[in-house]
Amino acid sequence: MQDYSATLRKFMPEAAAPIISRWINDTGCLFKISKSRSTKLGDYRAPFRTDGHRISVNHDLNPYSFLITTIHEFAHLQTWQQHKHAVKPHGKEWKTNFKNLMDPFLKLQIFPAEIARAIAQYLQNPAASSCTDLHLFRTLKQFDKHSDQVFTVEMLPEKSHFKLQNGRIFQKQEKVRKRYKCLELTSNKLYLFHPIAEIYPIEIAHIHEK
Repeated sequence: MQDYSATLRKFMPEAAAPIISRWINDTGCLFKISKSRSTKLGDYRAPFRTDGHRISVNHDLNPYSFLITTIHEFAHLQTWQQHKHAVKPHGKEWKTNFKNLMDPFLKLQIFPAEIARAIAQYLQNPAASSCTDLHLFRTLKQFDKHSDQVFTVEMLPEKSHFKLQNGRIFQKQEKVRKRYKCLELTSNKLYLFHPIAEIYPIEIAHIHEK
């Protein structure tokens, strides 16, 4: 049995590392610390042919986000062990497993008080991603490095412009239910953005200079 605690401590709270290391060993999971992905924080893949369980979590998450994402993905693994593909990915079975797997970390008081309160609220009805719970996501973002330098879509006035890390430029439009319509300038297509999607505000004059 290999002890992964030393590596895991670099990415999550120290007290959580031995527990996650044990989960990796007990499940025979291939646990990968992944490069940053804009579309997801983590990923679970069920056994296929000669491959066993595989979990990946983005390397650049703050320690608490990294841990919560890891627990999220192990809940998928446990749900697959119990039900294979017979249940919905984020159905009641996954929600029950997520709550049960989260419990030891709450008992150890690993999370700061404000995150623990946000998790308690989130656990009343866990969603497909912690990103979809605005209160939990905002609370976790406060623990990011340089969080005071981060801009999100909801911070911008309507009709203002912003760009993404890949250089695509948008104009913020009205809010539709829980997301904002944003117009991509080059394609003239509308996209829906999460309120706390990280963006880079720009002045329209900067666009004309290009």
